[in-house]
Amino acid sequence: MPVPNDRRYSQTHEWFKVEGNLVTIGITKFAADELTDVTFVELPKVGAKVEAGKQFGEVESVKATSDIYTAVGGTVREINGKLESAPELVNNDPFAGGWMIKVECTDTTPLQKLMDGPAYDKMTAK
Repeated sequence: MPVPNDRRYSQTHEWFKVEGNLVTIGITKFAADELTDVTFVELPKVGAKVEAGKQFGEVESVKATSDIYTAVGGTVREINGKLESAPELVNNDPFAGGWMIKVECTDTTPLQKLMDGPAYDKMTAK
C-alpha cells in the first residue's frame, strides 16, 4: 500500500504534513512495522523549541528504542496526548491517529529536500 502523497518523508522514516505554518510529524508505517509493537512514545512538551535535523523524541517498542527527528525547526504547538495511554496508535494508524507533534515553523523550505510519497515507497521497497 503506497504512503500518502500529501506529505514529505525523511530517510529516517518520519513524515511531515504542512498545513499553513503548522507541520504535523509522525513516523511511517514502514518504521512502525520495523519497530514492531510500540509500547511508549516520549514527546517534547507544548511550547518546547525543536531544531531542524535534531532529535525531538523517542519511540520504544518490544524490539528497540528509536530516536525521532524533525526536518524543520520551530515551536511545538500540540502533542498527540492519546499516545500516552495508547502508543499502539503508532502501529495501527501511523498516518492519522498515530501522529506525534505539530510544530509551528516560519520556514518549511527544508521539507522540499525530502522525498515525496512515490520516492519514499521506492526507497522502502528495496
